[in-house]
Amino acid sequence: MLNVKTVTVIGANGTMGRNIAAIFASFGNAKVYMVSRDLKKSEKAKDKAFRSVRAESITANLIPADYSMLEECVKESDIVFESTAENWETKNSVTDLVAAAAEKYSEECKDTLFCTGTSGLSITKLSERFSEKFRKNYMGMHFFNPPYSLTLCELTPTKYSDRELFEAAKDYCANVLFRTVIEVKDSPAFLGNRIGFQFINKAMRYADIYQDNGGIDYIDAILGAFTGRSMAPIVTANFVGLDVHKAIVDNIYENTDDFAHEDFILSDYAQKLIDDGMLGRKAGGGLYKTEVVASGVKLHLVYDISTGNYRKTMKYTFPFKEKMIALIQEADYDDAFHILKTNKSQEAKICRDFLINYVLYSLRATELVGYDIHAADDAIASGFSWCPPLAMIEAFGGVDEFRALCKANLTPEEIEKIDVDHLLSRVEPSKYDYRRFVRAKY
Repeated sequence: MLNVKTVTVIGANGTMGRNIAAIFASFGNAKVYMVSRDLKKSEKAKDKAFRSVRAESITANLIPADYSMLEECVKESDIVFESTAENWETKNSVTDLVAAAAEKYSEECKDTLFCTGTSGLSITKLSERFSEKFRKNYMGMHFFNPPYSLTLCELTPTKYSDRELFEAAKDYCANVLFRTVIEVKDSPAFLGNRIGFQFINKAMRYADIYQDNGGIDYIDAILGAFTGRSMAPIVTANFVGLDVHKAIVDNIYENTDDFAHEDFILSDYAQKLIDDGMLGRKAGGGLYKTEVVASGVKLHLVYDISTGNYRKTMKYTFPFKEKMIALIQEADYDDAFHILKTNKSQEAKICRDFLINYVLYSLRATELVGYDIHAADDAIASGFSWCPPLAMIEAFGGVDEFRALCKANLTPEEIEKIDVDHLLSRVEPSKYDYRRFVRAKY
């Protein structure tokens, strides 16, 4: 196992950077240099970091720093973790600085683990910013936000990575940082985000299609907690930030080509919100926003695609949903999912089609990016707190029932294109209980 006493987190003023610094400092009990371009920003990040793990005692482990101190931080560190903006220009420039520091202090850094928290840029390309002797020490270490409650950590080796060091990193993340660790291939968005953002971006595209029915909150109402989601998909995009969302889906669209390729096209209304600086919760508004009126009452608003303005969110009443929630409250899951499988309303069909496609795309992505049929379950359960795909198959009654559901809801052309029988032939029982995720909530 790695003996990690000191960690440098670069980009620690960002939400992910400061929260990951807190994970290293708390679970890992490491001294953590929190590096950003502005020392004052690093100091503010430290104040926020301890709150993310609810442990003020870790503040002694967190040391604000700026780029003028970077070389000394790298020299001392056992792990150097880059968590900067999700674009090539920024990551390349920061990686070059780290690589130069490693060269300058070659002896001190010979066993240092260098890693990036990128959500999907090529780990191999980033590793090649280092000289050959340090490329073997480089890998991807992708945490999910917020890391205190979402335990997924996707570890990605490159063709250069030292396997012994990589296995030590897996052990450290699992047994010291208490992460749910999955190894993934160096593929756009890796596994968790490839599956999750296919679902999210498809929901955003459907909001555009059904804008006259209500659009954003209409689709979220169809895909809520009763379908196994801790957070509705478009709410999730608002939480993550539309700039981050765009970086992920654009990367997948440009660098992959599978049966869900068009699901990754960003909608025009989302681009408009980005252009207007309405990135989501972190910017004070985006797909959703909250306003406080003079009386102190909070108004929950949603972006209306058809008008380009905000309006109050609506509580939609769908009979199939009301019946499902009532049955889930009685722990009658079989009858609840029977309603979903058989109801002929527009909303039930949308919900059914989404969940079928979600399962099938998860199985395909696992085949392409993962190493184990259960990888997608681990990724979605611990990275999104959604009902994972193998468990969702069991919610629908098992493999045979799910195969029949596919044939009843997909065209013969879709079944052939997706290769449904092949994907379902690989299914194994899930280690997760779907009932843990399916909740009687609106």
